[in-house]
Amino acid sequence: MELFKKNACELSEMLKNKEISSTELTKSVFDRIKAVEGKVDAYLTLNEENAMAQAADIDSKLAAGEELSPLAGIPVGIKDNITTKGLRTTCASRMLENYVPPFNATAMEKVLDSGAVITGKLNMDEFAMGSSTENSYYKPTKNPFDTDRIPGGSSGGSAAAVAAGEAVVTLGSDTGGSIRQPASYCGVVGLKPTYGAVSRYGLVAFASSLDQIGPLGKCVKDVAMVQSLIVGHDKLDATSAYREYPNYESQLKADLKGLKIGLPKEYFGEGIDPFVKQSVLNAVKEMEKQGAVVKEISLPSTDYALSSYYIISSAEASSNLARYDGVRYGFRAEQFDGLTDMYERTRSEGFGDEVKRRIMLGTFVLSSGFYDAYYKKAKLLQRRIQSEFAQQFEDIDVIAAPTTPSTAFKIGENTGDPLKMYATDICTVTVNIAGLPAMSIPCAYDNNGLPVGLQLIGNRFTEQTLLNTAYAYENIVGGFKMPEL
Repeated sequence: MELFKKNACELSEMLKNKEISSTELTKSVFDRIKAVEGKVDAYLTLNEENAMAQAADIDSKLAAGEELSPLAGIPVGIKDNITTKGLRTTCASRMLENYVPPFNATAMEKVLDSGAVITGKLNMDEFAMGSSTENSYYKPTKNPFDTDRIPGGSSGGSAAAVAAGEAVVTLGSDTGGSIRQPASYCGVVGLKPTYGAVSRYGLVAFASSLDQIGPLGKCVKDVAMVQSLIVGHDKLDATSAYREYPNYESQLKADLKGLKIGLPKEYFGEGIDPFVKQSVLNAVKEMEKQGAVVKEISLPSTDYALSSYYIISSAEASSNLARYDGVRYGFRAEQFDGLTDMYERTRSEGFGDEVKRRIMLGTFVLSSGFYDAYYKKAKLLQRRIQSEFAQQFEDIDVIAAPTTPSTAFKIGENTGDPLKMYATDICTVTVNIAGLPAMSIPCAYDNNGLPVGLQLIGNRFTEQTLLNTAYAYENIVGGFKMPEL
C-alpha cells in the first residue's frame, strides 16, 4: 500500500483504527523520499533516524490505548526558516549553514506536542526572499509536475514535498504569497492565516509586520486540521492575537448557499494569463451553481500594492538582517582586515544576490532624505489597502481571484530580470499588506498538465469561512492529483 499518497485525515483514521502503524507510514514516506528526492530536491536536512523513533513512540501510545491528536504519527515537513531544537535551520543561506537552534518555534512546539513525526527541513528561497526557490544557496527545488519548472517560492520545498508525496503535510511561511504561490504552482492546498493568528516566535524574521506561518496539504481537511493545532495566543510573540479559535476541521461545511463572493476587477486585468483567468472564472461559476452569489468589486489601490510591498518588506528585512554580522552567530569571513572589513566581507560572502538586493533597497528607503518619499508613502498606502478591503467585506464574505498570473515557469527563465520575478507576486501581496487570511486551492490544469490555483481571500479571522468555501469547491471538482515522477 502506497501510504504516502493518502491525505492526513485518512491516515489519522487508519492509525486510530490500527489498520496501519506510524512506523509503516513513516517508512513509506522515507522510501518515497529516497525514490524521488533526486528529481525534486525538496529537502535540505533529513531527520530519518529521529522520525522513526518518534513513529515507534506513537505506535506504543496507540497500542496502550492513549487518546492522541489527529496529527499524531503523521509525517510532517518543516520549512527551513522555522527553528527546530537540535535540527539544523539554515534559511537556505550560507550565513546559517551550520546553525542548530537551541529552541523550537512555538508553531513547531505545537506540532511536536501533537505527536507529529518530523521528516526534516525543507528548501526555500534564502531568508524567504524570492518567488521560485531558485534563490536557495544550496540548490533549486523542482516542480513535481514538471521538473524543468520552478515550484514557486519561497515555500517551494514545502509545496513540492506535499505534491511529490515526500511529506503528508508541511509548514511554510507567507510574507507576500510564499505559501499560496507555491501551493498554486504545485497543485496543493495552502493557507496563509490572519496576521497574529499563529505565533511568529521562532520564525526567522524577514519582514516582521507581514510574515506568517501556515500549513500546506493535499486537501482542505488536512490544512484545517493543522491550522487548528498551530493557532493561538503566545506570550512570546507581542503581535499574537488574544482570541478564541475554533476547531476548523470539525466545523467544515460544504455549503455555498447564500455565500457572497466578490470578484475584484483589478485581479483579472493586464498581466494575467488568459487560461488562468478563465479557469478561475469557471471555478466561481461552479460555486455560483451551488448557490453562491457573485458580484464584481473594485480594489483600486491594487495597482500600487507591489511597490508598497517591496518597500515595506525590504525596509524590515534591512533591519532584521543587520544581526548577521559575523560576530554573534552564523557565518564569518575567514580573511578580513579589522572590524569594519569583517562586517563587509561576512555579509558580502554570506548573503546571496537577492538578499543583498533587498537589504540595499531597504536601507535606501529608510535613509535620511528618502524615508518620507518612499517608506512613509508605502505605509500610508498600506492603510488605504486595508481600508478598501474592510469596505468590501461589509457586503461580501469571500474574495475570489487567481493565486498567480500564470502557471509555473521554467527554471532560469526569470532569474535575470528581478522585476519580472517580483511581478509573479502581484495577486498575493495585498493580503499580507492588509493582514488578511487567504488560501490557494487547485482549480484547473493547463495543456502542459500544470496546476492553476484559485485564491480565496477573507476578512480578518474568517479562516473558517475560507476553509468551508474551499471544502465545498473541492467536493465539486474532486481532490488532489499526484504527479507522475
